[in-house]
Amino acid sequence: MSLSENAGRKRGVLQKLPLLIWLVIVWGALWQDFSAGNLIFGALIALGVSQAFHLPLVELSGRFNVLRALAFLLWFLKEVTIASFQVLYWAVAKGPRIRNAIIAVPLRSPSDLLMTAVGHVLSLIPGSLVVEVDRGSATLYVHAMNAPTPESVEQVRANIQGIEARLIQVMGTSAELAALRAERAGSPLLPHAGIVPADAPQGDAPPGDAQDQVDGEAK
Repeated sequence: MSLSENAGRKRGVLQKLPLLIWLVIVWGALWQDFSAGNLIFGALIALGVSQAFHLPLVELSGRFNVLRALAFLLWFLKEVTIASFQVLYWAVAKGPRIRNAIIAVPLRSPSDLLMTAVGHVLSLIPGSLVVEVDRGSATLYVHAMNAPTPESVEQVRANIQGIEARLIQVMGTSAELAALRAERAGSPLLPHAGIVPADAPQGDAPPGDAQDQVDGEAK
């Protein structure tokens, strides 16, 4: 084996390492057993799965801001608390009259890691849920509660893009961080798929048409 092939194999193993570690953690959590023997067995299964199915490699940015991560955690706990009371209020005060929406949210970064992180954060905050992901255009399709008007739809979209901005500050690439700083200095937000107009028509178009869909009132 040549030196270049050996170096490529080592690089491939290092790129798969985050995925393997995550699979081992999930294995231990599913069995509720984090003993050494069970984790070793889980590691063997994770290695076999990654070799058999050739899952896409997790591209890491090479940077992680611990202080930003702590600030994000505190912000996340605050948002979960506020959203929980909001959903309770909507359920009690509005009930079946509430109007929801499926909203196309173009993200800045095409990174699978960031898209996954944004999706998980949204799914953990009450009132929102990712229903589809378009990897090619880096667009999330999100079911949001209480979004009856175009203005409320735009507010939801801005809030989700704000979550992405916070995660870029935590673990985005240097280029993504520089673009975010330029955006905050006055440059327009530039999603990976292009800017979705604020007055985009609403209707029954499929997610691939990148249009927002607002649910009608429940009968």
